Amino acid sequence: MTFPVWPRQRSQSGAITLQTTKDKTMFSSIINQNTRTKARFELADEQIKAQAPSVFAGAPQAGVSARYTFLPTSQVVARMRQEGWAPVEVRQQSVRVEGRFGFQKHLLRFQRRDQIAMAGEYTPEIALVNSHDRSSAYQIHAALYRFVCGNGLMVSDSAFEAVSIRHSGREAEEIIAASFTMLAHIPQLTERVNAFRARQLTAGEQQQFARQAIAARWEDMALAPLGVDKVLQPRRTEDTGNDLWSVYNRVQENLIRGGQRDYSRRRENGKSHQKTRAVTGLDENIRLNKSLWQIAEALRVGNLAVN
Repeated sequence: MTFPVWPRQRSQSGAITLQTTKDKTMFSSIINQNTRTKARFELADEQIKAQAPSVFAGAPQAGVSARYTFLPTSQVVARMRQEGWAPVEVRQQSVRVEGRFGFQKHLLRFQRRDQIAMAGEYTPEIALVNSHDRSSAYQIHAALYRFVCGNGLMVSDSAFEAVSIRHSGREAEEIIAASFTMLAHIPQLTERVNAFRARQLTAGEQQQFARQAIAARWEDMALAPLGVDKVLQPRRTEDTGNDLWSVYNRVQENLIRGGQRDYSRRRENGKSHQKTRAVTGLDENIRLNKSLWQIAEALRVGNLAVN
């Protein structure tokens, strides 16, 4: 999918700025909803290092190919800061092989610095994934952060294609360029969210969404610890509507955040399930988040069969 380029210009520092009042209005529409918020704040390098030491690896894992060009993620973070992007979340993959620790896959989420503490329903983010153990190229994903629940959403590749950049020595500048390309597409992301809000779902459509979402996480519906009704259950009044945006958000939170227990479900041995666990693994979190957005997209345009 291609998107029109949003009018913009570069400042002397190289950062892109909006040219017109209309542009600024479109951008600010993302964060002008009146609701209680859980704003995020810029992380210092010390905080990032404490949570994900692999971001500051001083060399790649031993044994990488001679063609592998090492660029520590910390240098990319520094360049992102210079261009007005603030790191607001970081995590690294859990590893069992001792030799991979300190080099494993990690994820950082960035917001535009002037957007971080502003009240609103959601704000755009980009998610940067990398590793220093050959398990991942640099990846950039379009994302949203929803203030009301403190939940990080991930946009499907069919809506906003992720960017993959191999380790070649030019990663920093390519990542900066890709980040501003995604920034230019934010108005289309806002339009997509508005389309989700406008799409009212029947009870059957909501149930089918929940069934597809459950299958995306557990595959076997019969053994899943949560049933349709539990997955559709809102955790807050803001998510009680029947529009696609509300249904998507409560399904996403119930599956990603975990902490749910459905007493109507039983294991094969007849015993009840424990509370569901949060999806914390980096790869699985990204995969499931993107799958849920893809299901919502299919439902938005009427391509999701309803049984």
